Amino acid sequence: MTLGVCISPRALAVLPLAVLVMGCDTAPSGTEVSRFAPAPAGLDYRGIETRLLDGDLVQFLVETGPGADRVHLERYAECAAAQYALIRGYGFARHVRTSVAQLETGWMGDAVYTISPSLPDGVTKIDAEVVAATCAEDGIPMV
Repeated sequence: MTLGVCISPRALAVLPLAVLVMGCDTAPSGTEVSRFAPAPAGLDYRGIETRLLDGDLVQFLVETGPGADRVHLERYAECAAAQYALIRGYGFARHVRTSVAQLETGWMGDAVYTISPSLPDGVTKIDAEVVAATCAEDGIPMV
């Protein structure tokens, strides 16, 4: 059995950076620096509500319309977290949890991230500058 892999030109452009970041990461194997899942054209992003929970702990309530999948909602929250970290003068964020609910009209999510000035410990962390730039390029709204 042969499995085909299709890599978009945008993914190829990010790949050298991802390899560089993975090479410098001292976290255990299997850690994820960021998810780069492209959104379908015309996806309905319905808003972001941001709540500072405690110091560096931030909650993002996000909603997408029809045509979205769970991964698009999670990416929307990740984009919000990246931009929020930059606004607050931080360079990184770490995913804590995301709860999602599928609605008849799309998806609703409740995501929590920590923000930090340096690369945080943990499995799912993001470089805020890289993720925010990719989100802007992909047309995903941010905070």
